[in-house]
Amino acid sequence: MCGIAGFIYADKGRQIDKRLLENMAAIQYHRGPDDFGTIELQDEAVGMSHARLMIIDLSESGRQPYLSEDKNLLLAHNGEFYDYQRIRADLSTKGAKFRSKSDSEILMHLYPEKGFPGCLDSLRGEFSFALYDKKIDRLILVRDRFGIKPLYFAQHNGTLAFGSEIKSIFAHPDIPREFHPEGLLHQLMQTIVPGSTPFAHVQQVKPGHYVTIDREAGNFRISEKPYWDLLFPKAHERDDNVPESKSIESVRESLIDAVRVRLEADVPVGCYLSGGIDSCAITGLASSMRQDPVKAFTIGFDHDSYDESHIALEMAQMAGADQELLRLKADHLYDHFEQTHWHTERTIYNTLGVAKYLMSQRVHEIGYRVVLTGEGSDELFGGYPSFRKDMFEHSIDDDTESVAMRKELEEANRLVRGSMLPPEDLVDPALSSMCGFTPSSLQTWLATEQTARRILNREMADSIVNYSPGAGIAGQINASAVKDRHPLDIAQYMWIKTQLEGQILTWGGDRVDMANSMEARPPFLDHILAEKAVHLPPKHRIKGQIEKYVLREAMKGVLPKTLYERRKFAFMAPPAHTDPAKLAALRNLADKYLADSSDLLNTQEFENLWQEYSADSTPAWRRTQLDAVINHSVGIMILGNQLIKRDVPSFAASEADRLGWRR
Repeated sequence: MCGIAGFIYADKGRQIDKRLLENMAAIQYHRGPDDFGTIELQDEAVGMSHARLMIIDLSESGRQPYLSEDKNLLLAHNGEFYDYQRIRADLSTKGAKFRSKSDSEILMHLYPEKGFPGCLDSLRGEFSFALYDKKIDRLILVRDRFGIKPLYFAQHNGTLAFGSEIKSIFAHPDIPREFHPEGLLHQLMQTIVPGSTPFAHVQQVKPGHYVTIDREAGNFRISEKPYWDLLFPKAHERDDNVPESKSIESVRESLIDAVRVRLEADVPVGCYLSGGIDSCAITGLASSMRQDPVKAFTIGFDHDSYDESHIALEMAQMAGADQELLRLKADHLYDHFEQTHWHTERTIYNTLGVAKYLMSQRVHEIGYRVVLTGEGSDELFGGYPSFRKDMFEHSIDDDTESVAMRKELEEANRLVRGSMLPPEDLVDPALSSMCGFTPSSLQTWLATEQTARRILNREMADSIVNYSPGAGIAGQINASAVKDRHPLDIAQYMWIKTQLEGQILTWGGDRVDMANSMEARPPFLDHILAEKAVHLPPKHRIKGQIEKYVLREAMKGVLPKTLYERRKFAFMAPPAHTDPAKLAALRNLADKYLADSSDLLNTQEFENLWQEYSADSTPAWRRTQLDAVINHSVGIMILGNQLIKRDVPSFAASEADRLGWRR
């Protein structure tokens, strides 16, 4: 795992400033502190930089960017290509010559052999990369199938810059730094439009997509295309009579293989271990494959309703893992809120992102650089309560049974009403038109729209008075992928395209892990496993009120009985209103920035919402909802200070000087 960055000019007569490339690498030093490299193709007006975290091939030969022997291809890669040894051996038999043992280098030979996008079919793992082909004068930006690894780009006045992080793009002085109103509204609402960011000019390469940049008559021609999508079978094409035993065996076999390939590294590999089935299953499988005890890292909270560490302890003992427990105090989390935002570059609705930032810091201190994680299991196997709500409401013909199951679900999940479940049913016209209903996971955050509009700066709010957040999301979804699908399939697909990529894999994944030079590998998001999971009958994913049923059965032998029989609990940090000290810490942060944030937020409306939020008389679901809006509001203030008002190009240059990243 690393940090990549670079830029291309529409005018091939412009010179590439090597120092700019060094600055773009240095500002994301945390992603790759072991080494850096830059390559400038002056005749082509293209340059790339790379900050390296050594995981595979620890020698100097693994330094990037790579330039092919014939000087035609330039590559900067972030992430992991699994099964690369087999691919490299196959390419070698065909005459390919490798200068390193790195997994990255296989792409330099797959591309000429299989062409583009044909070569992408051979790539398994989590990755993003930039590849420039001199012969056709084309820059290609590629992101992995689920968006595990980030990749952003921005163009302005003949400059197109790209990078693993937005701050690396802002290190180029040609790229303006400003918010746009729609982006801020979505930040306040928790919902992110696929491919967007809160910053004007800056876009993301969508998961499973590639972007091509060609130059024509002194301008850029930019095109984005999908190369993969997670397609559930149409309802009439699904075989719902598949034996349970076959589904269970398919999941078991695929997950074992996904864990196996992700244990490959030239450095030690540990596991994140919470009290959920997902991370416990990964830890159990990893322990069974290793000769030595697996190092397991666990977060514990000082609030019984949100703490799962006792179950993680039981799992660690059962697996014979060497467990490291990081117990966090609720009010301590806000001490690191600002630093976490510097890395996430988007706002966060709960301090779980801060907790994960502190955990990755601890992992780094202990000397680990790689961990396996449980992200993706809920998405594939129907783990969230919102999925069950949609299934019960839209696929059960018996109204009496449907109402009873929904009531039981909501009673069991009162703690997350207002976050994981909507406070009341909401219908969005655009989403309902596309999906047949408005997915509950999006209802939760669409319900905050009016609150979010109130808190926006009046000028900004007025400029988007006719903008529909639901339509904005629907407009970036592959509508054919939800047509004629089972309601559970639709609910899972929509979550994967919005919340998984927009939050879980951002502030809950790569960004807080790589903040401390630590690579996280999620086996559940192996595309081979995912392509099998979409064919599982809905009744095997959710059986009655039992979520992730097929996974429970597949992993039964490596799970403690307590966990096997326990229903899912949403892993999150305690909201601020549950602890007076934490509430005071959040208020202190707001006071630090509020006076200087009137260009972004309506400060009086913020104060009004704060009064409602902090009042004991406010209903629990509303306080949970407002906890998210308040956190997002403070996050916007912080990001405005860090990435808009700060002179990022100068800061990046000072970082390169401080680190000695000059050649």
